[in-house]
Amino acid sequence: MTDTLHNLPHPLLAPVIELTRLAGEVILPFWRANVTVTTKTDDSPVTAADLAAHQVLVEGLQALDPDIHVLSEEDADIPLSERAGWERWWLVDPLDGTKEFISGSEEFTVNVALIERGRVVFGVVSMPTNNRCYFGGAGLGAWRSDGVGHMQPIAVRNQLGEGQTFTVVASRRHSSPEQEHLLAGLSNGLGHLQLTNIGSSLKFCLLAEGAADCYPRLAPTSQWDTAAAQGVLEGAGGEVLQLDGQPFSYPARESLLNPFFLALPANAEWRDKLLVLAQS
Repeated sequence: MTDTLHNLPHPLLAPVIELTRLAGEVILPFWRANVTVTTKTDDSPVTAADLAAHQVLVEGLQALDPDIHVLSEEDADIPLSERAGWERWWLVDPLDGTKEFISGSEEFTVNVALIERGRVVFGVVSMPTNNRCYFGGAGLGAWRSDGVGHMQPIAVRNQLGEGQTFTVVASRRHSSPEQEHLLAGLSNGLGHLQLTNIGSSLKFCLLAEGAADCYPRLAPTSQWDTAAAQGVLEGAGGEVLQLDGQPFSYPARESLLNPFFLALPANAEWRDKLLVLAQS
C-alpha cells in the first residue's frame, strides 16, 4: 500500500524532500563525467557537484525558514561560540559518498536533517540516480519513496524470520581493529554473520527497511554523515547508541566528528548482547 507525500506528519518534511530531489538534479550532470576532484584541508575530496548541491540546499532551506540555521559539510567552519546558541538547525551533507560518486557508483546520497537541541527531529536521504528517497523521524514514522509523490512505510526487523541470516552492514572503505573485534564477538554469540557492504548513509536505510540487522561504526564519521539517516532509522523503530548505551546526539561541541556508535532495531532480542560486546 502506498500513500502520497501530502499528509506527512511534519510541515517541513515535504518541502525538504523536494529540495533533496532538486539537489540531486544538479548533481547528476557531473556523475560519470570525469569531474575534477579537489582535496580539502582534511584530505577529503570535493567536486563541483558537492558545491552545486550545497548551494541549492542552503538557499532552499533558508527560504523555508530563515530562523533555522544551516550547518553543511561544505560550509562547516562556523565557530562553536556561534553554534552553541543554536536551538534548531539543519545538518546537511550535499553529497554523501563523494568517493562513491567519483568512482561512478550509484551509492551516493543527499542528506538533510532537522536538529533541535541536539536531537534529530527528522531526516531525508535521497538517491539522485534512481529517485529513491528515505525519510522519517522518531515518533513520526519512516517511509521509502521510489517515485515522485508516493511512499511506502518501512520498519526495522527486531528478530530474524525463518531462514534469515543475521546481517551486519559495513562500510567498503572504513573499518578498524575495534570493529573487527566486535564482529568476531557477534559471530561467536549469534552464529554466522552475513556482511553487506554499501556506501554512504544507505547503511542506516538498509536497517530501517528491515533488510539488515546491525550497523556498528567503530571508525570516524562526521555529524553530517549520520544525522539524516539516523532520523530515518529512528522513525522506522531503530535507534543509534554510543558504545556505552547512551542515545546518540548532536550537541554543540568544538569537533564535528562523531563518537563511535551502534545502529540497530530498538527492540532487538540481541540488543543487550551487542552492548556487552561493544564495551568489552
